[in-house]
Amino acid sequence: MILYSTHTVPALHRHWRTLLLTLGAAQCAHATVYPLLTPDAEVVGQDQTVVTVYEDTLYDLARKYSLGSEEIIRVNPGVDPWLPGAGKTLVVPGRHILPPGPREGIVVNLPEHRLYYYPKQKRDGSREVITYPVSIGKMDWRTPLGLTHVIQKEKNPTWYPPESVRKEHAAAGDPLPAVVPAGPDNPLGAYAMRLAAGNGTYLIHGTNNPIAVGLAVTHGCVRMYPDDVAALFPLIPVGTPVRLINEPVKVAWVDGELLLEAHPPVDAQGQSVEPSIEQFAELMRAAVGDTTAAINWDYAREVLQKADGVIATVGLEADDPSLPPTPAASPADATPPDTAAPTAATPAAATPAAPAPAPDASVAAPPTATVN
Repeated sequence: MILYSTHTVPALHRHWRTLLLTLGAAQCAHATVYPLLTPDAEVVGQDQTVVTVYEDTLYDLARKYSLGSEEIIRVNPGVDPWLPGAGKTLVVPGRHILPPGPREGIVVNLPEHRLYYYPKQKRDGSREVITYPVSIGKMDWRTPLGLTHVIQKEKNPTWYPPESVRKEHAAAGDPLPAVVPAGPDNPLGAYAMRLAAGNGTYLIHGTNNPIAVGLAVTHGCVRMYPDDVAALFPLIPVGTPVRLINEPVKVAWVDGELLLEAHPPVDAQGQSVEPSIEQFAELMRAAVGDTTAAINWDYAREVLQKADGVIATVGLEADDPSLPPTPAASPADATPPDTAAPTAATPAAATPAAPAPAPDASVAAPPTATVN
């Protein structure tokens, strides 16, 4: 059941966010590795603020805090990305609702411009998630959706641009050779992981233009910051599943609060489009389920239309007014401590050891034309 509210939630959210950002300002959020403290954990990371120094740019800060350039620009409107100025307090969005679906291998959420990697469970039973910003395909070069897997890994890759890409560059007055060797001029960067999608024409790779990470600028590949792909590359065995999804709206229940995270949706042509209120309402109903909640729909629509990726509290669990209050237990119903029936201790089940990862050796393959 949903109880409509129009005042309480925004005030609570403003107070909560102010407190979070104040605390976050004194902490470091450079890490992109987050422990999953419970099997059903839904939110990782934290938002925070930073105070600029004179040499800062938003592009430098985005890379430092593992954000795409658009992520930090969207939440700091009116700030010059090249010359923000010294002593300016900026919001650094670092809190993420985990994408829906299986938590295995690599998940790339296109509207979010973000990659999530779920390593296998550790021997002690603990799990973690690693997340990085990425670039995706631009208009008419959409990154494909669906389930695929890594079929090859290559360090210092050579790029064989397909004819379609060479024609595009030639038309723009920037002709490409048939073969681009490894090195600083190679747009694939220093590491590449080939996907089965598109007969091997799509890659997850680095870049020689890190300022564009987080944008829809590629020919369908998934680009990463050079230092991010260098960290991820050795962790990914050949055969790792890769799921590419289009989830512009993510919702989660956490400690009685209904959280919403919205990003500009990506259409069939790879273009960002206006969020759909109908899609939001459907997701909200699914998230709420049978839980009685007080939801501020006006505020929720505002968050959706803003679509800046910052998590907002848009609802609270509430008591169902149609149900009678639960009666308190009477003293007569209580079992005296000295008459409680003994229970046998049940030993905890042993946690199975995680299987050894597949070797990181690259799969040999003939040269394949790839987009970037």
